[in-house]
Amino acid sequence: MSRNDVTEKIITAKVLKGISWASVAEKVGLSKEWTTAACLGQMTLTAEQADIVGGIFDLSEDDRKWLQVVPYKGSLPSAVPTDPLIYRWYELVNVYGTTIKELIHEEFGDGIMSAIDFSMDLQRQNDPKGDRVRVVLSGKFLPYKTY
Repeated sequence: MSRNDVTEKIITAKVLKGISWASVAEKVGLSKEWTTAACLGQMTLTAEQADIVGGIFDLSEDDRKWLQVVPYKGSLPSAVPTDPLIYRWYELVNVYGTTIKELIHEEFGDGIMSAIDFSMDLQRQNDPKGDRVRVVLSGKFLPYKTY
């Protein structure tokens, strides 16, 4: 048994029961983005959160313990993703990464955007030319220090 096995159980139960990530998040009491990442094995749940998720997906006590283990973060199976949707994010970073870096440095100075002190909001945006995916990423700026 591993955390990956528990993730597979969650995905299987989600499909078979017709559960939405938004409904899981509502029961957990956190955003759909964070809750989905946790269910997919990228975040650590508290015992209380693990019990809620475990109840939704019919997980055993042992499975629920795995939900509370700090995961190895980074879920992509290869350096260059092959899934078309994930690849487009990779492409976005390849094309616009240096632009984002330059603009952050110009605005904030030498540092990074945190992926730890971070939030994300994903919404459907209706558009007569075809619906759009709106993603807002917000991370704390962490300046490099001198010593």
